[in-house]
Amino acid sequence: MTAKPPVERIRKSPAQVRAAVHQAVIDLLCDPAGEDLNIPAIAQRAGVNHSSVYRRWGSLDALLADVVTTRLERDSPLTDTGTLRGDLLVWAEAGAASIRTPEGRALVRAVILSMPNSTQAQAERAQHFQRRMHSIEQIRRRATARGENPPPLEQILDQLIAPFYIRAIFGIDLPATGYSELLVDRLLSTGSGPGPGAST
Repeated sequence: MTAKPPVERIRKSPAQVRAAVHQAVIDLLCDPAGEDLNIPAIAQRAGVNHSSVYRRWGSLDALLADVVTTRLERDSPLTDTGTLRGDLLVWAEAGAASIRTPEGRALVRAVILSMPNSTQAQAERAQHFQRRMHSIEQIRRRATARGENPPPLEQILDQLIAPFYIRAIFGIDLPATGYSELLVDRLLSTGSGPGPGAST
């Protein structure tokens, strides 16, 4: 009987390891066999040593946060449409399209189920999602530079982003059309006003 070869037979670059691990997470979440999501299983699926995963991410929670944020960044480019409404609408529709996929819904639920208990773990998770908040701030800064008056970050989170994720968590389908536009218009009708140079 021949010895089983090591999992990490071919040395991968850091970028290749990250891509393989991210894909393994998504594959396992969507696997109908229902294999438990844990770092050894992810490493085996990705073809890397589990110690490499622990060294890079430290915990399953941090890994899930990185996968979700990376996927949203990929699927929600910061398009400059020339208006705050247009930027928010394109950004929201791209995020909604990602959440509509089975992979997107599975990722959202996995992140919720892995909510950390310790203060340190919560801080580590927040660092990953700061990348997402940075995207929103870029949209806000761009609007301010045009003379528009964007809503506060917290209001965008509560009125535009939260509804998508609440639906994903509870398995409620997003409307096929018009939902992003409804949320954006509702947000702007209550959260922004005339630009700083406009007359009242």
